[in-house]
Amino acid sequence: MPDINEMLPFIIPLAIAEIILLAYTLYHILTHRTYRHGSRTLWIIIAIIGMQFIGPILYFLLGKEEN
Repeated sequence: MPDINEMLPFIIPLAIAEIILLAYTLYHILTHRTYRHGSRTLWIIIAIIGMQFIGPILYFLLGKEEN
């Protein structure tokens, strides 16, 4: 079994990328009024519960209204 110290160089940048993507997604959800599918509350729940890239990516693929 690999030691946690060996995996840290991979885990830390991945965690930082997840947090940045989630923060940008929440910012975008809270600053826009229209969504292609669903409501603001639904997309906030999906983004937070599916935090590991899946929730934010789903929002940008399915929920974000085109300008």
